[in-house]
Amino acid sequence: MAEPVDRLFVHCKDLVTLADGPATGPRRGAAMRQLGVIADGAVAVRGGRVVATGATDALARAYRAKDEVDVGGRVVLPGLVDCHTHPVFARTREAEFHMRCAGADYMAIAAAGGGILSSMRAVRETPLDELTAATERRLWGFLAHGSTTAECKTGYGLSLADEEKSLRALAAARAMVPLQTTRTFLGAHEFPPEFRQDREAYVRLLCDEMIPRLAPLADACDVFAEPGVFDRAQSERVLRAARAAGLRLRMHADEIQPMGGAELAVALGADSADHLGRISDAGIAAMAASDTVGVLLPGTIFFLAKPHYAPARRMIEAGCAVAIATDFNPGSCHTQSMTLIQTIACTQMKMTAEEVITAATINPAFSLRLDAEVGSLHPGKRADLCVLDVPSWQAIGYAFGGNPVAMTVKDGEVVVRNVSHRAGASAPAAGSR
Repeated sequence: MAEPVDRLFVHCKDLVTLADGPATGPRRGAAMRQLGVIADGAVAVRGGRVVATGATDALARAYRAKDEVDVGGRVVLPGLVDCHTHPVFARTREAEFHMRCAGADYMAIAAAGGGILSSMRAVRETPLDELTAATERRLWGFLAHGSTTAECKTGYGLSLADEEKSLRALAAARAMVPLQTTRTFLGAHEFPPEFRQDREAYVRLLCDEMIPRLAPLADACDVFAEPGVFDRAQSERVLRAARAAGLRLRMHADEIQPMGGAELAVALGADSADHLGRISDAGIAAMAASDTVGVLLPGTIFFLAKPHYAPARRMIEAGCAVAIATDFNPGSCHTQSMTLIQTIACTQMKMTAEEVITAATINPAFSLRLDAEVGSLHPGKRADLCVLDVPSWQAIGYAFGGNPVAMTVKDGEVVVRNVSHRAGASAPAAGSR
């Protein structure tokens, strides 16, 4: 007798389950190419969780659903996990983009009022309700592009009051959107103008006041560890203070100049070291022997027209756990499209289609320590799906431009429908935009 379930998603041309590997933990090396693809696949859902995956014919016999969703022969992945984003900002910075395209360097842009401090001024001027509304719109944007989980950083307030405002805006926004989010405090994003001549005082403020006060509003702490911003010693002090306050650790590391950031992230047991365009051989070796995930952000290098993409191939071949993310922010990478990031990862970092799928699902989920919940379609995990209007799973990376996401499913519910179904019944798109 057929077992009752809440919903069946059927006729997935390629259902990418990632169930060929373990349900938890990162995938490394050759394991990044094990996708568990099911032709004409289906997903059975009960209580927002995956009950089973398999061929449509088999699941239709084994389960009786209250509701059946025919995805019309599209490709279905686990919901994408965007594990490095900066969505809490007040205004965009398109003017400096065009200045940069015309040849202006960072110093010229900063002199004209641009850069991170431009976003700082905007956040400080913006009331909480307006910052909340702007953040809410961006959280919906992640869902519209197939991401069902996102890590969200602050970092444009750079004072106790304005970082608290940013975290409260994020809290209010995430309560209104069916996107799973983690909250990262990034007060160590830059030195604000009032501390430019006394950087030590700002580091003390971070460690002694901001982190202890704001830790209850966050899950993790990040630091922009880079010569000219937070040096190695300052970065370590900030992260040790964060860990003492009960926060998990993440790092912007080795983006522009090598500084041993990857090695420091491993030494401190950070969940991730991000960017890594100038990671050293010693950093690669350290990460390969650790559970610190290398979160690569190729969209940023592309957008800034810089030459140093992270050495993804060397990292994968060495055994590092590698993820990719958008780095969505107002200044250096203004996209929420993980599928575009997958294309750049393929063309510029020479990752394979299988690797960019893994790097956008289970590995970033592990970097957020949410791999028991999301990142693959093992039974018992959240029924989060990204439905793509592409011809096959091999078209991931190949197909770019526009938004190929036809539907986003969170906890078994259709929350975004970007195009109408070609066939079959459909679940209500509760809250879709």
